[in-house]
This record gives sequence, structure tokens and C-alpha cells, in this order.
Amino acid sequence: MSAGPAGCGSAPHRFAHYFIICGLDNETGLEPDALAGENFDQSPLKRTFKSKVLAHYPENIECNPFDQDAVNMLCMPKGLSFCTQRDSLAPRFHSFLITREDGSRIYGFVHTFYEEVTSTQIRSAMQTLHQMHHAEQHTSPNNCPSSSSSSSSSSSSMDSLASSSDEVESPSQTGVQGGCSGSGYDAERDTLYVSKAICLITPMPFMHACRRFLSQLHRAVVSHQPPPLPLESYVYNVLYEVPLPPPGRSLKFHGVYEPILCQRPGPNELPLADFPLGEAFQLLGAENLVQLFTCILLEMQVLLYSQDYQRLMVVAEGITTLLFPFQWQHVYVPILPASLLHFLDAPVPYLMGLQSKEGTDRSKLELPQEANLCFVDIDNHCIELPEDFPQFPNKAEFIQELSEVLLHYGLSPEGGITSPAPTTTQTSVTGTGLKNTVLRELVDDGRNGNLPGEALDVLELLQGNPTLERLQALAKRTGVKVARLEALVAGQKASGEESMGGRTGIEEEELRTAKLNVQLREVFAARFATMFADYEAFVIQNSPDLEAWLTNREQMHNFDKASFLSDQPEPFLPFLSRFIETQMFATFIDNKIMSQWEEKEPLLRVFDGRIEKARLYNVRAPSLRSSVYQKCTFLKESAQAIEQRLMKIHHTAIHPHLLDMKIGQGKYQQGFFPKLQADVLASGPTNNKWSNRTGPAHRRRDWPRQQPDHLGLDNDLKEKYMQEARSLGKNLRQPKLSDLSPAVIAQTNWKFVEGLLKECRMKTKRMLVEKMGREAVELGHGEANITGLEENTLIASLCDLLERIWSHGLQVKQVNAAALANKNKQAHSLFNSERRKSESSIGLPALRVSVVQDMRHIQNMGEIKTDVGRARAWIRLSLEKKLLSQHLKQLLSNQALTKKLYKRYAFLRCEEEKEQFLFHLLSLNAVDYFCFTSVFTTIMIPYRAVIIPIKKLSNAMTTSNPWVCVSGELGDSGIMQIPKNVLEMTFDCQNLGKLTTVQLGHDNAGLLAKWLVDCVMVRNEISGHTYKFPCGRWLGKGVDDGSLERILIGQLVAPCSDEEVVRGSKTPPPQRSPSQLRRIKPTTDQIQEAISEAVNNIIKHFHKPEKERGSLTVLLCGEGGLVGALEQFFYHGFRIARLFQKNVFVWDFIERAVVYMESADQMGDLQETAEPLGLTCDSLCRYANAINNTSRNIGKDGKFQLLICLGARDRLLSNWLPLLVECPIITRMYEETALLRDRVAVSSLINVLQSLHDFPISLETSLTKGVDL
Repeated sequence: MSAGPAGCGSAPHRFAHYFIICGLDNETGLEPDALAGENFDQSPLKRTFKSKVLAHYPENIECNPFDQDAVNMLCMPKGLSFCTQRDSLAPRFHSFLITREDGSRIYGFVHTFYEEVTSTQIRSAMQTLHQMHHAEQHTSPNNCPSSSSSSSSSSSSMDSLASSSDEVESPSQTGVQGGCSGSGYDAERDTLYVSKAICLITPMPFMHACRRFLSQLHRAVVSHQPPPLPLESYVYNVLYEVPLPPPGRSLKFHGVYEPILCQRPGPNELPLADFPLGEAFQLLGAENLVQLFTCILLEMQVLLYSQDYQRLMVVAEGITTLLFPFQWQHVYVPILPASLLHFLDAPVPYLMGLQSKEGTDRSKLELPQEANLCFVDIDNHCIELPEDFPQFPNKAEFIQELSEVLLHYGLSPEGGITSPAPTTTQTSVTGTGLKNTVLRELVDDGRNGNLPGEALDVLELLQGNPTLERLQALAKRTGVKVARLEALVAGQKASGEESMGGRTGIEEEELRTAKLNVQLREVFAARFATMFADYEAFVIQNSPDLEAWLTNREQMHNFDKASFLSDQPEPFLPFLSRFIETQMFATFIDNKIMSQWEEKEPLLRVFDGRIEKARLYNVRAPSLRSSVYQKCTFLKESAQAIEQRLMKIHHTAIHPHLLDMKIGQGKYQQGFFPKLQADVLASGPTNNKWSNRTGPAHRRRDWPRQQPDHLGLDNDLKEKYMQEARSLGKNLRQPKLSDLSPAVIAQTNWKFVEGLLKECRMKTKRMLVEKMGREAVELGHGEANITGLEENTLIASLCDLLERIWSHGLQVKQVNAAALANKNKQAHSLFNSERRKSESSIGLPALRVSVVQDMRHIQNMGEIKTDVGRARAWIRLSLEKKLLSQHLKQLLSNQALTKKLYKRYAFLRCEEEKEQFLFHLLSLNAVDYFCFTSVFTTIMIPYRAVIIPIKKLSNAMTTSNPWVCVSGELGDSGIMQIPKNVLEMTFDCQNLGKLTTVQLGHDNAGLLAKWLVDCVMVRNEISGHTYKFPCGRWLGKGVDDGSLERILIGQLVAPCSDEEVVRGSKTPPPQRSPSQLRRIKPTTDQIQEAISEAVNNIIKHFHKPEKERGSLTVLLCGEGGLVGALEQFFYHGFRIARLFQKNVFVWDFIERAVVYMESADQMGDLQETAEPLGLTCDSLCRYANAINNTSRNIGKDGKFQLLICLGARDRLLSNWLPLLVECPIITRMYEETALLRDRVAVSSLINVLQSLHDFPISLETSLTKGVDL
């Protein structure tokens, strides 16, 4: 067609774009629907046959081209269905939608009814088919088709789903002779009926209005009386003369018998949503619907399952409208036609609806993957959730508020619709109601300028002339139908009794549904307005113009996720940390940034307006971020807006009228939908005042979107970047229905493979950047890692991606990494012996690299109950061991097994993409992860400990009884005796987390009790993480500082070569013996810098979120810690040794200072000092004596370390320093140049230490054990 009236000029502003009739084409006859699956074992009446689009009007619209295949497939998803007079012939209604490539949607509304088959060829063909089927049933070993179908192979399970009858509501066939089929057909005895569908395609989802219009058309066909006008008049009217209601306005147009109302929300209201949310809540219950809503928000795969197409649409559309201000960005097919069941293989997030076969058991439905799938069985009101599922914030209070709204409208929050809802509404209007309606129509039309002159005269005559009998007589003479005038007469008499605003029962029900819809949506919208009240503060806007932003979009961070999460209440974090990683949130933030240069996206504009309004109500901004539940405040206001629009109709469309039709066509025949005259429906009027009136306003509004030139950016470039920036699978949001050739299916799968590879590249890059970005600041010191919450979210996302890659193109059900590893054990066994390191010398023997061994560790974990959980644990373990890429490469090396398990198009059979995928995973080896150790905190783990002595200077063994205690962030092992003459031991204990300290000691028994230990090595035998605890000191009386127990601070050892494992480490241990330590004399500047650095590290530790802080013990006692730095300060200028005398330690100085203070106190010398100084003196003496009196033999340097730690914990260090400086003992033990005798240096040190007073320092039990204060 030319772009005339049926072109695009007025089409965007018309209520409906197409009217369509689908059904049986008598010329082509019965064609089995091969795409719907083979169902020849069923009775012919239960089989599916191809339907055809019999007619559609107009031929085409430029802005919405007609897609015949897609429309036919969705109007009759199961093809034609036949029945006889014994079956239920009740009409059915369902909706569908088509998502176009640009993401826009068009809606279809279908009224399906049964029409008698008049073609003798069709009847005889059905008779023949039935006779053949009857003969086969008698000769086959199974007498009943149901038994044979139940034993069908699993490979055709998807096809079997497609073969169900369209008659989901028909009762069981009884009383039919002819075997167990129960659905025989005899052409002589039975009347054959076939399904036919009439459909409206509209640009907006006016479900109730379309349903009523189509229902009235069908009533006109089956009514005993012909309709007032030919059906062409009503179809023409709805296609060309009924406009879309303008935003914020209501519209009335006319069906065959009754007026139809529809309304459209204003620009500051929630967008149009006409599907009944109350029905969705009744189908699933509030609890299940909130869980489903959470799955959608986290972009999981969601499969809806029901016998009823309309239920699938109601739940799908209902749940997506609740996402405001966010939008679903992925595959969205609420009704999945039988020919597209392969789309369930899609390795991307999707929301699809699948029609269930009556009586089909859920367990027989074989799905490609179920790890990340939310399965919603609508008819049985149940939902199966994925594993690792976080709860929606304030879920209990949220459900309570929703329940209050539902109860207000008389609905149960638990749901419980047990039978399919009536699919059509049969309406009968009483005489009085119809008459009053007719009169009100005339009054409204007169007010809106819609009445021609003659009708206006009639209205004035009716309203002004009391003698209506003369009018009736006149009507008879002029040929006007009397029934119409009698209705007007009766209507005028009743108008005084009934107000003009009176509504019919249907209108009342629609108003109630609309008010319930908007109030439920407002509750959901209010949750997001509360959770993201201050989201703008975290949006990062750093591009000068739109072109620069679009060009660099992939490399830029648009939202400060870490700061946002740190600002949220703790209970919200599991959900929010995953939600802000979704595509819908990324698109929302993109739209926010683009609003600097473009007109604001409508949903964003409304949402920002809500937040501004909330701020006006809440003067105190912090309350918006509290975890206290805040109820929605817009419920009454939103319901009133809808009621006002429906109470006062703003616009009334032109009435249906006689068209210039050929005489004799469009003849009425009861029960048969007539063949409409195509020429009168092909195009609309050339002078449609509605399109002229509303067009310019709409064009003005759409101008910024249609004219991108003002942005200075090529539209193709912008679209390209936005496609890439916003979604990996956006061009796959709806499978292409019009072409189902193998080439198109292959191209679709290829897009999936490309999308998966790109997603893998982006995810691994993100994980590396987040992990390494802050470490680089510290030049490799693992001090400022990504937060654990973010890390866990990213790794969970990686697990999800790997599951989708593993599941793409699977031949059988649910083969995950765990199952594949088990099936591949024999192939792995050869590999297990490949990597073994030297075990000949003292040290830790290297762990062997084995997929099977790691799998056994996982299978032995009783805490994990499912295969999905085991697969995810295995991924986390492999990532922590830096073996993920290597393990997967090994698993995929068995090509015979891969070919057996996967279809040809599967990702894992695309060699080049598979290699790139493994390479991206290999890049993750550059950083350290503790994603297994930190998650599975309660499991038992085997540890191996090795004590490495310095053999050149001491005995390798000791005659005493040594013991060891290993501590970590999650607990300690307790004291364990080491067998004599053994330097290596293994032990099992509950996960200790990252290891922090080792206590090593002995009882000093025997002749060779003195023991010089180089270090202790401890390894987690599951994760392979090895920790080195440097010592370099003696244990024994009369040597070094006399210690029998050392507290050693651990450091993670990077994987290294065989020689380095044996030797320990090339770098000198941080804590050598005092004589060695003191040979290296740092300068005063270096000492003061080391103290500042140690204090800064402690302060930074406390500025991290509590769960991300790591070990404070390392910062206090480890290399570069506070104790080591202060030890250097105290040893500066210290007179250590004299000829023929023992070494002297700092602790000796402190002991003598304490003795002096206690004696001075007894003599009264300290009584004259200020009271705080006296208290400080008491505290120093008390702490030093408590340390000396402990039963532990920790040595003099160990005692000094303990004093520093206790002083830092109790904020006393800065108070003790002046006492030590003023003590006369200092002159005998320190040289003049010592830092401790430099007033300026001491004053500076006191100031630095006082900065720690703001933080609650806590100490590990291993440090303070045995000290009684």
C-alpha cells in the first residue's frame, strides 16, 4: 500500500493498527502442523493442524509492518483445533505481544471461538483420519494411546509438550463408543467445529477495551438478530476513527452493543498497564509473586508454565510492569510457540511462557539447565527458586503492605484461583440500562461535537418535546428504526431517576481493577524510591559530551557501587550488591547520564519526580536510607486520578456508521463470521480530524527522538554504541517468528555464542580491574583489595555465566561441571600424576594438580546438598587455586565425550571461541581469590604444618616436647603436641579462614632443648594456600631472650619453583634474632617514617567496611607493623651489650623503669605529681607486672610486643611514653643521641600514637592468652 491514510501519517495515533481473522483455509484443507510436534498417536480431533491468516486489514502500515507468520503463530499458538457438539464450545480470550528489534512492543488481543465446518471435503477428511486412527489403535499392542505416549523417549519431551490440545478447558470425553480414545467422530452423526480467531493489533496494551470490542463482535455473529450495522462498520470505526486517548485523558468509543471506555495515565503517573495485577496475585499469592519479582530483578531465567495462554500473559506483563523505573532488557516471550521450544536452550536471561499439556507432570518437563532457573507453575500456585537466592529488602513488611491493599479489594493475599478464570465476559444489558446508555451517548456526543446535524436535531427534539408518540410515528414514516427511538424515549424518562455519572456493572469492575492495579504498582514503586532515594549522588558523570561518553562507555565506571553499598543498611546488601550488577540497572544509569544531553526517558522522569516528592515529605534525608520500612503515601491519590478520568469522559470517538459498501456482500448468517469487504477496510478517511488534532502535539513530543541531528552524532553510531553498551542480547529480546529456517536458527545460536564470549571477556576484565586497581596503589601490598561483598557478587556472576556456557546446546538434562568431571574420571587419571614436585628435602611437598581430587573434596562436603551447589563450589575452589582455566581445558580435552553431550552449535564445540574463553579465565590467575575459603566457613579442612629449623647453627630436632597452635580469622586449632623427632604433621579442623598466627613452643625438657627455628610453613590441603610464619629465633632457656614460646605472624606465600619451596624464601625473614636485627641500623628519618606508615595502615584498616578489614594482628605485629616500628624507635641509641655480659633487651629497660616507679611511689616521690600522671604510672606498672606474671614463657621481646599491643588497645601508649622518658634509668641505658631522649621526636611520636585513640583496636586471643589485668 502507498503511504496514504493507511500509511504512517495517522497510524501512530490510532487506537488499533490491524484487525485480523485466522482460521481454517478451506482451499488448502487439513495440513498437519509439523512445528507443533508429532502427535499422530492422538485422536485426529486432538491433533494440531496449520492455521492461516484468512484476512487482515489494512494491508500494511509503514511504521508497523504486518508480520503474517508471527501473528498467525501467536494468534493460534497450537494451530487449529477441532471438536464436536459434545465438547465445550465456550469462546476463549488471550493476549500476546511482539517485541521488535528496537525494543518497542506491539500488543495483540485474540478472541477464539468455534465455527461449524461446512466443507464436505474437510468433514470427510476428518472422518478418514479417524477411521485410520481407530484401525491403528486396534492393531497396536497398547490399546490406549495414553500408555504409549507415556513411554515416549525423553528426547522428544519438548515436542510432546507441543502436542497438547488447545482445548484446555474442555471436560473429559465420556460416553463415546469406539475404544479408549473417547473422542470419536462420525460425519453422519456429529457436527464438526473448528477454531477461528479474530484479533486486534494495538500499539498500547488496552486489554479490557479490546476484549470487550472483540467479545461484542462475536456476540453479533452468534446472536439471533443481525447487528444494527454491518460488521465492517465497527471494524472500520475501531481501525480508523478511534484515536489513542491523549496522556492523562479518557476516551469512549462504541462496540456493537455497548460503549467501551479506556483511559491513559498522565505524564507524571505510572505508565499504562491494563493487565489485571489482582489476578496475578490470586494465581500465585503475594509471597510467591514477590519471590518471582526478585528473580526478575536479578535477571535470572524465568519460565512460566500454565495451560491458559492468558494466564501466561497476565503474569508476565504484570511482573514486568512492577519493575518501574527499570525495564526488562533480555529475551521476553510470554507465549512461546511450539515451534520455538529450542529457544529454552538460550544461555541468556529470559522471561518466557510455556503452555503446559493437561495432566503433564512437572518432573517430565526436561529443561536444558536449572541452576539459575526460576520455574513458575501458575496453575498449581507454586514456584521453584534458584539456589543462592537473596531475599528482597524488608520482604515481610513489603508483603504485609501488599496484603493490606489486596484485602481492601476483597482478595486473599495467599491467592488460590483453582480453576481457569473465565476467558470471555458474556454481557447482557437490561432494557433500562441500554436505554440510559444510549441517551447518555447522545448527550456526550453532542457535547464533544461528534453528532451530525440530524442526530443533534433528534437529541434536541427528545430533550424538548414531551409528546414522543408523534416522534415515533414520524420515525416509522421516514424509515428510522423504532427500537432505537424507543430506547431514547425510555432513556429520557429514566434520566431523571439515574445520575449522568451512573456506570454499568462491567464499567464498575474495570474501574475497580484499574484502581487495584495502580495501587499495587505504587507500593512497588515506593520501595524503589526508598532504596534508591539518593542514587544520583553516586552517578559518575565525567564526559564532556554525548559522543565522548558513547565512545568510551565500555571502559568507564558510571556508578560508584562500593560507596553506594557502604551507604546501605546491612540487611539490604545481599540483594543490592547483585542487583546493581544487572543490565536493567546499568541501562537505568545510562539513561540518567544521557539525560544531560537528551530529553529524559519517561520512566526516569516520573521516578525522579517521585524522589523529589519523597524528599519534600521527609525533611531528614538520612531517614530515606534507613532500614525502617516506609509505606507508600500515594495510594489514595493515584486511585483518585483514575476514577476522575473514568467519571468524566474527556473524548468520545465517532460512532460506527454505514459505509459505502456493495449490495449483497457482508450478508448476516448466524454462527458464521462473515467475509468482510476488503475494499472498504483497506484505507481510512482522508480527513480524519482526530489524527489532525492529536498529531502535531505528538509530533512535537517525539521530535527530539526523531531528530538526533542536534546531538552532533550520527544516529547509526549512537545506536551501535547503545546496543553494545546496554545489552549483550538486546537484539535477541524476541526470537524471529517469521523465518524459522535452519539458517536463521543457526544464526541465532551463533549470536548466543558471540554474546557469551563477550560477556566472559567483560566479566573477567571487570574482576581483574576491581581486584588489581587498588592493589596497584600499594605497589603489590594486598592492602586495599576489592570489598568482599563486591568480590562475592562478581564471582557468583561468573558461576552463573559458566553454568550458562556449560548448558548451551546440551543433549541431555543438567550436565554441570560436577557431572562432566565424574564422567571423565578415567581421562583425568593419567593427568593426576603429571605435576608432582620434589619431596626429597624438608619442606612442603607440592600438591598434585587433579580435577578429580578437587571434585572428591567437594563431594565430601556434607554441607552442600545439590549438584548445582557442588558445581559452584568446585568453580570457587578452582579459582582460588588458580586452576580454573587449566581444569576446564582438561575437562574439554575429551572431544568424544563433548560431541556425545553437546549439539553441534553449542558454545563448547566452537573451537576458536572456546580457546578465547579459556584464555580469559586464565587471566584471573594474576590475582589472589579466597572465594572458597571465605564462603564455606564451617567445613572441616585438612592442614599440613612443617617446622623448618636452621640446621647449621642448631640441632634439626629437639629433645623437648614441642607444641603448635594455628590461628586464623575464623578461629584456632587449639594446642597440638608435635610427636618427638618429627618436623611435619597433618591435622583436621574447622575452616580457620586466612591464617594469621602460629604459636610455637616447647617444655625445655632434655639435654638438647635449645631449638633455632627458621620458620613454620602451614598449608590448607584443599585450597593449596601456603602460609609462611618467619621466626629466625631460638626457643630455650639461657639463649636469645630466654623464650620458650614464640608468636609468629603469617604471610601468604606465592606459588614458586621447587628449589624455593625447599629453601623457604629468598627474602630475609622479618624477625631475626636481636643481634642480627640490630646490625642494620636505620636512620632516624627511616624509623619515624616506618612508625607513620604503620599507624596509617591501622587507620585505613578501620575505614574499610567491617567485613572487609582482614587481620589487625598483621598490622600490629607483622612485617612493617606497629610493634616492629616502635621496637626500632626504642632500640635506637640503646646500649645493648657489654664485654663478658649478657645481651640487654628493651624489656630490661622497662622492667627497671617500673621498679624505679614503684619504689618512688612507696617513698612518696610520686604523690606530689598530678593525679592523671599518677594513674598512668599505676597502669604501666600493673600491665608490666601482669605480663611478667603470666604462665607463658614468651621471652623479653615477646613481652615487649605484648605491652605495645595492650597499650594500643587500651589507648595508653601515648601516656606511658612521658613516664619512660622522665625516668632516670634512661641515662644509664640510652646514649645521648637516642630518639627516646630527643624531646621533639618523642612529642611527635605521642601525637602520632594519639591518632589511634579514635579506633577500637581488638587483639587475637593468641596474643593476650594468660595475661590477667
